[in-house]
Amino acid sequence: MLTQEDDVDIHALRRRGWSISAIARHVGKDRRTVRAYLDGKRQVGVRAPAGADTFAAYAAYCTARLAEDPHLWATALFDEVTDLGYDRSYPSFTRALRLRGVRPVCEPCHPAKGRPVAIIDHPAGQETQWDWVDLPDPPAGWDGYGKKAYLLVGALSHSSKWRGVLCESTEQPQLADAQYRVAAALGGLTRDWRFDRMSTVVHPGSGKVTATYAPIAKHFGVRVRPCPPRHGNRKGVVEKANHTAAQRWWRTLPDDVTVAEAQSSLDRFCERVTDHRKRVDAAGNRCTVADLAAAERLRPVPAAPPIALITVERRATAQALVHYRGNRYSLPPELAGTTVSVTHRVGGTTLAITTGNGVTVAVHPRRADGAGVTERTDTHVTALNTAALAAFSSSAPHRSKRRIPPGPDARAAADALRARNNPSTADGPAAAPVIDLTVYARAAESRRTLP
Repeated sequence: MLTQEDDVDIHALRRRGWSISAIARHVGKDRRTVRAYLDGKRQVGVRAPAGADTFAAYAAYCTARLAEDPHLWATALFDEVTDLGYDRSYPSFTRALRLRGVRPVCEPCHPAKGRPVAIIDHPAGQETQWDWVDLPDPPAGWDGYGKKAYLLVGALSHSSKWRGVLCESTEQPQLADAQYRVAAALGGLTRDWRFDRMSTVVHPGSGKVTATYAPIAKHFGVRVRPCPPRHGNRKGVVEKANHTAAQRWWRTLPDDVTVAEAQSSLDRFCERVTDHRKRVDAAGNRCTVADLAAAERLRPVPAAPPIALITVERRATAQALVHYRGNRYSLPPELAGTTVSVTHRVGGTTLAITTGNGVTVAVHPRRADGAGVTERTDTHVTALNTAALAAFSSSAPHRSKRRIPPGPDARAAADALRARNNPSTADGPAAAPVIDLTVYARAAESRRTLP
């Protein structure tokens, strides 16, 4: 096979009047090869087939089978065509499938991959996209987070400005609280809110807004716009923000930070890094994400957050304290070491602590998140001190090798056990048993006489 350079040379030499033999000697190739390229029977980069295409007879069957089942394994299809008489190897079979493009694209499984993608217009102030990000392995000191933390990310579709709030769970009260905080950080509200099939917002099957989320949407005055089924690429702005938050911020977060410090770190990251990404406005002028976001006309956030009740479980410490969002709240000392529930309204000023039976045992003023304040009542302090003093002991601990024989109480109990197990010892020591030897004598006498 000739290279592209050889093909150019032989055509140029032929135009100069060189013979086929002279050209063949010049390029070091066979005369028949040179003649085939000059006559157009062979082309550069196209190898002549080694033989007849044996797959052609089976192409119709493979096409029909893969149209019926696009996910049919090539090995299973190879078994079928082998039974029908196909005699080539499995690599040759799969190569023929690839070259002919026999396997169709499964639309439900690949709605966008390899397909033309329409450009979606995002007018300024029109849409905010929302999504949860699962953040594995939070720092060990984060109470209530367990093995996974959750980040609610909201992104403006027009400017791609985004903010996030750390949450313990994806429950609806946590969602409402985080949305209020994210909307305030974004600078206002858009007309539409875009979600995927989030079960706390819409019914996954029908896409209709749930009855419990409808009051929250009314409070913010926004329209809920769910993505089409299995079309997560419809909210690509927030998906890219999720990727950035996970790989550029969460991946490098130190282990010794608190939840409040982590939230502050995320806010600084967004202001310092993501808001300064380069963009081009509608007039073709260079600007940043922050410039585009400032030009969006956003509605103001409501003065009060939506009505939602957040309830989380906490384990009380030995000091009868409950840790919640960077602060500590007291409860009666008899509940130390037990699991209690912390309940408060979103944006409320008070916080209640209840037992597993629903009994409220403490109500405290709710402090700002991450303030590091310990809120204790005088009643709880007095009860805790009383319980601690009652349990206080000044006795020296027992030594491990100290000799302690049974005392009077133990000996009396032992005598009672002996009397119950051997009643004859109740009136004194038992008499020696009398053994009658005449029985043995008669037995010996009977053995002396032969039968």
